[in-house]
Amino acid sequence: MRIVVDFDKCTGLGMCEAEAPDLFEVQDDGSLVVLNETPTEEQRAAAEAAVESCPTEALSIVEG
Repeated sequence: MRIVVDFDKCTGLGMCEAEAPDLFEVQDDGSLVVLNETPTEEQRAAAEAAVESCPTEALSIVEG
């Protein structure tokens, strides 16, 4: 599993960070940093919640 961000869509609202603070961090300037692009299976639920919470649909999960 790998987290993919479409930075053209990301507006830095921070919903992903609220759902998965171990995976995402929004910087002071609004830019998103993915702290772990390849989360473990134990982090899958948090990653999926972050993807679902993104209002701009900037996040996705790619299997493999």
